[in-house]
Amino acid sequence: MLIREIARILDARVLRGADKLDQDVYSACCSDLMSDVLAFVNEKTVLLTGLTNMHVVRTAEILDLKCLIFARGKVPGEDVLDSADELGLVVLTANRTMFTCAGLLYESGLRGAAMTWKEECAGEASLT
Repeated sequence: MLIREIARILDARVLRGADKLDQDVYSACCSDLMSDVLAFVNEKTVLLTGLTNMHVVRTAEILDLKCLIFARGKVPGEDVLDSADELGLVVLTANRTMFTCAGLLYESGLRGAAMTWKEECAGEASLT
């Protein structure tokens, strides 16, 4: 799915990277825990988050993400936006909850980042 289409679906405002909206992305991830993002996300993924700090940009850099979407209408500070811009990230803000954003994107065909089922997780799942 093109980032341009994601922005349209979410009625999102483009904060940075308006010239990069025609990039393809293959999956999405929603998290405020960057450690989870680092564990489960692949490149060409859109990250939906409510965090507006530099950790989000650093996580995107490590994983070669293409787009950050800040939920609930949040707008990060200029330092975060400038760092994202330097990395060539598209940055959007959507005036919707993260849950609603995820639902709209899923309904439009964008799927979640594939999680690898690990043996230690299998043991935890059997306890519940």
